[in-house]
Amino acid sequence: MILWPLVVYFILVVALVGAMLALSAVLGERHQQPATNLPYEGGVASTGSAPLRMPARFYLIAMFFVIFDLESAFIFSWAVVAREAGWSGYAEICGFIGVLLLTLFYLAKVGALDWGEAKPGGQRSQRSTGMGLGGPVPVRARAGGEAGSPR
Repeated sequence: MILWPLVVYFILVVALVGAMLALSAVLGERHQQPATNLPYEGGVASTGSAPLRMPARFYLIAMFFVIFDLESAFIFSWAVVAREAGWSGYAEICGFIGVLLLTLFYLAKVGALDWGEAKPGGQRSQRSTGMGLGGPVPVRARAGGEAGSPR
């Protein structure tokens, strides 16, 4: 096995990164003004506290997205080589999709895909999950109740 091209490539990458860091340190702009170290967002001075309390369901949904997005990448890559893979490749992707469907049914059964508390009419509340139409909404504790409880 010939490894010298990999070693040369690694050395060139390290040299390039080192040169870029050295040049930015030498040629970079240096200034110190009163507002240099102030945090800002979009050029507007921040007001209030930055951390928002995100419900655990938000992170669960983010993990579901990453997992199922990764599976879609596998399925698309299979679709590119579907003819070359033949029937054995077709059987393998069917098994893969079957496992995905079983996982999805399991998640639905254990309630991981429920978006909020059940209301009397069978609808679910979006307020309790912190998920609104525009994305995550901060869940704040209210006086006389627990965080995220309906009014």
